[in-house]
Amino acid sequence: MSEAVAEPQGSAGVVHDWSRDKQVFGMPWGKAMMWFFLLSDTFIFSCFLVGYMKVRISTTDPWPNPSEVFGLTVFGQSVPLLLIAIMTFVLITSSGTMALAVNMGYRKDRKKTFWLMVATAALGATFVGMQAFEWTKLIMEGVRPWENPFGAAQFGASFFMITGFHGMHVSAGVIYLLVVAFRVRSGFYEKRGGKYEIVEIAGLYWHFVDLVWVFIFAFFYLW
Repeated sequence: MSEAVAEPQGSAGVVHDWSRDKQVFGMPWGKAMMWFFLLSDTFIFSCFLVGYMKVRISTTDPWPNPSEVFGLTVFGQSVPLLLIAIMTFVLITSSGTMALAVNMGYRKDRKKTFWLMVATAALGATFVGMQAFEWTKLIMEGVRPWENPFGAAQFGASFFMITGFHGMHVSAGVIYLLVVAFRVRSGFYEKRGGKYEIVEIAGLYWHFVDLVWVFIFAFFYLW
């Protein structure tokens, strides 16, 4: 007569559950943990943006005009917020390619999933490159965390901290997407039972980064 296998207890039981990819709150562990991470990140970005609003409202010096600070000269003409508009378009487009990648992942179409994730990562890298150009332009014009020729000195500290923190998230996301994409192409997840939830989990992170940029865009460039 076969004997029932006893379930490990205590901390050993937790490790056993994780190794078997048991579900929590009706979803896989990995997806649940990503939601917890995004929730904590939401608190951090919220604190940054609320702090930014407080500084901007309380400062006695005039706040810089976004059209003047972030304008570009094209064919001898100043075009306000042109670079920022392109950056925003690039990042929103990357959300579309990421959504398609998740769809193809659940269809187990490795080739399309791979290329859509690579396209998403490429768009993310393009965004970071344009942000680096924006930073370089502002630094050359004299904007620093401690001073600002366009107006209130607090602008530089707020801008570099918040956009830099977001840019770090995008850069980490690009690396994350490429790792997952190459694992999809190699069949790594199919060898583990064909579980493509990791593509959706990566998508959750990427959509969060895109959503945060919408708020940064509104607070810094439109207000």
